[in-house]
Amino acid sequence: MLLDFTALPPREIYPWLIGTIMPRPIAWVSTISVDGRTNLAPFSFFNGVCARPPTLMFSVANHPDGMKKDTVRNIEAVPEFVVNLVSFALAGQMSATSASLPYGVSEFEQGGITSVPSARVRPPRVAAAPVAFECVLDRIVQIGEGPMAANVVFGRILLAHVSDTVPGSNGRPDPAKLDLIGRLGGDTYTRTRDIFSVERPD
Repeated sequence: MLLDFTALPPREIYPWLIGTIMPRPIAWVSTISVDGRTNLAPFSFFNGVCARPPTLMFSVANHPDGMKKDTVRNIEAVPEFVVNLVSFALAGQMSATSASLPYGVSEFEQGGITSVPSARVRPPRVAAAPVAFECVLDRIVQIGEGPMAANVVFGRILLAHVSDTVPGSNGRPDPAKLDLIGRLGGDTYTRTRDIFSVERPD
């Protein structure tokens, strides 16, 4: 089977991307507008970039009408955000925040999701998230134009809030204790509790 991505329409390419590039970690991103209205939305094109400086990235596709999503609009106006990691216990609440709401309507309030103030940035964080990274905007890279084009957001990590339940006996994050979920294709997910080890060469 050969898929010519140069000939396929974006709507046919997208299912192949999300159905093969997996599992994908989920960035549950909280932002705030200039007038203080909060937003919370999940994105599964997300990963770390480097440790010097500590940087992460996530990608936000445009709406079907080509308009930027609320997350990008907020970050362009207030260049700060929090990336909350999603545990299995938070899967339902995370999924609910992917619903389309009018700009300015808070997913925190709509979903009954408890927020707490951040330490160095204006957007709040998800209180129950096992890890939350407070970030300032490094840059936004626009890829393509119009519907399904992307805005790749790079954030400089200022600090991380880590639940006391996360570290293992060695003081480092324990994947089983984190119990994060990863996005697969469609409505399917996986968990970080199913793990195995492969020794790396010197």
